[in-house]
Amino acid sequence: MNRGGFSWKRFLGISAAKARLSRQIGIPLTRSGRQRKMGALLGCCLPAAGLVLVLVVVIYFMVS
Repeated sequence: MNRGGFSWKRFLGISAAKARLSRQIGIPLTRSGRQRKMGALLGCCLPAAGLVLVLVVVIYFMVS
């Protein structure tokens, strides 16, 4: 059984307004949301950065 309590923020519509604003601007307003978004972006970029680094090192040793 759900034992949730009363929330003034939800009653006044603050939670919904923050959620709408966050979706419109594309940036999460919570700290954990921003960290999760940055983690997803960096997680996608790190393999590409590693590949570029390997290519630079290989080219450097081929030239010298």
